[in-house]
Amino acid sequence: MREIDSDLWVSESPLRFLGLEMGARMTVVRLSDGRLWLHSPVPATPELVKEVQALGEVAYLIAPNCFHHLYVGEWKEACPEAQVYVAPGLDEKRSDLEIAGVLGSESEAGWKDVIDQIDFGGMPMVNEVVFFHRPSSTLIMVDLAFNMGENAAPLTKLFFKINRAYDRVTPTLLERLLTRDRAACRASFERMLEWPFERIIMAHGDVSEQGGRESLVRGYGWLLN
Repeated sequence: MREIDSDLWVSESPLRFLGLEMGARMTVVRLSDGRLWLHSPVPATPELVKEVQALGEVAYLIAPNCFHHLYVGEWKEACPEAQVYVAPGLDEKRSDLEIAGVLGSESEAGWKDVIDQIDFGGMPMVNEVVFFHRPSSTLIMVDLAFNMGENAAPLTKLFFKINRAYDRVTPTLLERLLTRDRAACRASFERMLEWPFERIIMAHGDVSEQGGRESLVRGYGWLLN
């Protein structure tokens, strides 16, 4: 666990995708009532579960898109009182989970006092819901952007350099290919930009502390222009 800001932590875990070392990141928010909100859970090792539970009671497990859901079941088993909220489509895909609700563009009562959210439209294969932690002005996402830099594995670094997506907060060509409704995607992106964020936490790559907002806008120039 690594503290990013007051009541805000991340935990990283190895992850290989299509032969590339991508890494994965879970974000943990301590809510105003002292309970915890876990976003995009990584493997629930006994050591990590113990470390997280030392921060407070795990109340919510968030599967924010159609790909980041693999370890929710492990956390539900470790924290049976936690409620599971999933991105649209996962309620059918993960019928094995005890699901409390499907995420949309309105925050649930349990976290609406500190976290805003948007159901990011236009990419039905992804169906990502993005979040904004108001107290720390932090944007929380998973696969809508990457930030691969010096900490990346050599082959991963080469891949992102070839795709002109190295050392900056940006989507890859894949996000562009997965966009099916450009107008809906643009509307969601423009609404996201209304949040006053500077820091960006994403699932793959480094946390962006500065300049992420401007870099993200440049990366989605094909959508905005």
